[in-house]
Amino acid sequence: MKPLMAEIRHNKLLWLLVFVPVLFVLEKLKPESHALLFVFSILTIIPFAVLISRASEGIVAKTGDTIGALVNATLGNLTELIIALAALNAGQYTLVKASIAGAIVTKTLFTLGASFLAGGLKHHIQQYNRDSARLQAGLLFLATIALLVPSLLTKADSADASSNFGQEISLALSGLLIVSYGLSMLFSLRTHPEVFGSVAHVQESEGAWPIRLSLITLALATALMAMASEIFVESVQAAGEAFGMTSAFIGFIIVALVSSVAELVPALNGARNDRLDLSVGIALGGASQITLLVAPLLVFLSYLIGPTPMTLHFWPAAVFMVLIATMTATLVTNSGRSAWFIGVFVLNMYLIFATTLYLLPAQSQFP
Repeated sequence: MKPLMAEIRHNKLLWLLVFVPVLFVLEKLKPESHALLFVFSILTIIPFAVLISRASEGIVAKTGDTIGALVNATLGNLTELIIALAALNAGQYTLVKASIAGAIVTKTLFTLGASFLAGGLKHHIQQYNRDSARLQAGLLFLATIALLVPSLLTKADSADASSNFGQEISLALSGLLIVSYGLSMLFSLRTHPEVFGSVAHVQESEGAWPIRLSLITLALATALMAMASEIFVESVQAAGEAFGMTSAFIGFIIVALVSSVAELVPALNGARNDRLDLSVGIALGGASQITLLVAPLLVFLSYLIGPTPMTLHFWPAAVFMVLIATMTATLVTNSGRSAWFIGVFVLNMYLIFATTLYLLPAQSQFP
């Protein structure tokens, strides 16, 4: 516990942990104070993200960047999964799909672009394993096609009211995506790990925590972060109205950004330490995991905990943004080299979407 207490004393961002009891007390005493809950939940999530980032360094030091990126991506997606399960149980499928699409765009454009920019400001040119990046981008493109097909073919279901085409194709594609994700893990971690090794970088940073402390901290921080995220989601709609934000901007940008903080911090740290394989793996690996594992899993779970089955039918604007984000990631990671302006380019793509959603009229039919 000594390394953890020393980190809390020296890292000023971890001083925000004092807001944790304030958030939970406020949620019990004044659940109608949505604006306050919104602000305090963000202040609470930030130190948890820092703890996850710091603890993950101990795992990465033992396992390497490839598995370390997978661990970071999985833990980062745990928050999205918990939020989606709560919304799924309540039958709020629009929120579920908005969080999924927003998470993909945020991880692919914002996390990746911010990592390129942060690393490029410190290092002139950075290199990373482009084979690994190509695999992640290819998996993301595959999953995007799986989201596109049901969205394009919904009219085939509308011709016959008794048809279950939407549910049937969603179940079939969900099973295919989960199998594809499992095979990709087998390929990259088991049968061909030498192809996806990290490009040689600087030596590992000193002061990594013991593996046991890292695992305990990761578990506790992730659990508390998920609780804070649930409060955040419950208050974000009313708080967004109070702050003048549209529901589209809230679902795609605010919720996705807050739930991706746990991945953003280690991705930025990895880029600044010239470990760009870790950053690219977190960004693209997290996005592909959302599309190949989390979204299909939610389709199956909707039959157990949802009021009605959920499909993979997303509205056209969401599919368009996911497709553009995937194509952008494929384009910029093709060379295996990066500089700061590449980060600016990718972030500008994200800002185009964010600005459009923020200025979208409130009466628009966009979810």
